[in-house]
Amino acid sequence: MMDLSNLKTIGRYEIVKLLGRGSKGEVYLGMDPYIERQVAIKIYPLPSDKFPNDVERYKKKFFVEAQLAGRLIHPNIVAVYDADLYGDLCYITMEYVNGHTFDKYCKPDTLLPMERVLEMVFQVCRGLEYAHQNNVIHRDIKPSNLMLNSEGHAKITDFSIAYVKRGQSTLETGIVGSPSYMCPEQIKEDSITEKSDLFSLGSVLYELLTGHRAFDGENEYAIMYKIVNEEPADLLEIKPDLPKSLGQMLEKALAKDPSQRYQSAVDFAYDLRMSLHDLQDTTKEAIDTELLSYIQALPFFQDFTESQISEILSVVDVIKTGSNKTIIQEGDVDDSFYVLISGDVSVRKGKKSLTILEKGQCFGEMAYLTGGARNATITTNSECILLKFSSTLLETLSESIQLLFFRNFTQTVIQRLSQST
Repeated sequence: MMDLSNLKTIGRYEIVKLLGRGSKGEVYLGMDPYIERQVAIKIYPLPSDKFPNDVERYKKKFFVEAQLAGRLIHPNIVAVYDADLYGDLCYITMEYVNGHTFDKYCKPDTLLPMERVLEMVFQVCRGLEYAHQNNVIHRDIKPSNLMLNSEGHAKITDFSIAYVKRGQSTLETGIVGSPSYMCPEQIKEDSITEKSDLFSLGSVLYELLTGHRAFDGENEYAIMYKIVNEEPADLLEIKPDLPKSLGQMLEKALAKDPSQRYQSAVDFAYDLRMSLHDLQDTTKEAIDTELLSYIQALPFFQDFTESQISEILSVVDVIKTGSNKTIIQEGDVDDSFYVLISGDVSVRKGKKSLTILEKGQCFGEMAYLTGGARNATITTNSECILLKFSSTLLETLSESIQLLFFRNFTQTVIQRLSQST
């Protein structure tokens, strides 16, 4: 490990004290004298046993991490402010989180109340959904990379081995991640998807609830074997006082087959929120309000203000449905239309398959525009979370909101017509 005991400054930042050490570097509390704020400074040494070309490649990949994390601006992701080189050191300057990593709450004698745990993991889902929407897969979700600040807000940190879909990964290739929290496809070096992060988060949730790792062993190979081939000990055998619904939730999150897992962070978050609703007797309106915070990042709602979205809450239902369910039947008369929060659906006219719609897209809007019968059948391909709108109730909202819906519907119809020609 490098010796930085005599390091008083790095770049323009003053070093205050060591916060922690990792396998690849150290994190310090620092002070930005220009802005007069505390920062966390993550310092890596440049590899000393590499050829010059390898060192340059390392530098390039280091800056990829900074670019990845720096473009993720979300309240549940640690903000990155700056990145640079200082002699033989690379450093990233980040938001200083005054709190603890989730590690503190994963021991049998330091477990938090169940409701608090579910709330923390719900917030992590929000950060992951935002990262996934920006094509970033973390690949190393574990307790030490999740933080709880002094105000009780969860934050994701350390994107050093993140993967960018249709882009470039950061410092690591091959089998990457922390063995106890890897998903089976990481170990087998299969394709990595958003569902990989959700498996890791399921492992974290298991540990926060029980004080025991979902997968543990004498060495890394034993752990990886269990992840691929064995199920974790039954949650309710370890903690029989926990609700049965949590056992079912973890069984789904930790499914070996990614297709049987939660399909998105929103999907995971929905079940977490429903569990909290059952435990706390939370009102449906409060649940919907929190879940609908996700829709502000969906393309369909990018032109809506926060107050307009709040107004929309009065005419929307949030529906979760399984795969192979018919949402709209060709020929039916109905004034409802839908926006997909998660999952995907197939559009079929007669026996002809027309297209597949994914999260963020709308369907059924022709009922609103024409008032006629349904001209296609819509069937879910996977578990979906949908916003269901009533055209009749939509007409009770302000004219500005109706105009935004009408414009977005028109653009959707034009786009689909252009794709079919």
